[in-house]
Amino acid sequence: MAKEIINRVANSKLKVIDLEDFYPNGKRIAFDIKDWLLEGLVLREKEFRNHVSEHNWSQYQDSYVALYCSSDAIVPDWAYMLISIQLQDIAKLTVIGNLEHLESIIYTQIISELDISDYNDAPVIIKGCSHKPVPANALVLLSQILKPVAKSILFGEACSSVPLYKRKK
Repeated sequence: MAKEIINRVANSKLKVIDLEDFYPNGKRIAFDIKDWLLEGLVLREKEFRNHVSEHNWSQYQDSYVALYCSSDAIVPDWAYMLISIQLQDIAKLTVIGNLEHLESIIYTQIISELDISDYNDAPVIIKGCSHKPVPANALVLLSQILKPVAKSILFGEACSSVPLYKRKK
């Protein structure tokens, strides 16, 4: 008679956090303002404001938008602010930076709102592999907010994890 296979991980007190589970839906868009600059380098206020007022902002509905300039132009802060005001009631979030920075900001918001009381005095494993773009910064931030409450913190998979922290008795 074959012996029953017991899943010791499922029966343990180990709590697994997979940041991929918190990945919010919504298109990510990198918005390059270079084409709104004279020769891609000079911001002329009147022309820039015309581009902003004539642009179809509805295409960014419920999206996450990263504003950037791919040229070496010196862009005044108010230009990004002007665009962000247009996107405020349309996009879910607007930031200045690339898509990686956008994901980092998204996850910073998610982690700051996370109820960590479930992890009080528990061994916690932060899952490492994901199919969605979970930034390394999010893993660092999560480990920092868990340290004061968790009994221990590991990284990876339950079958092959890396110990990061263990509270001293």
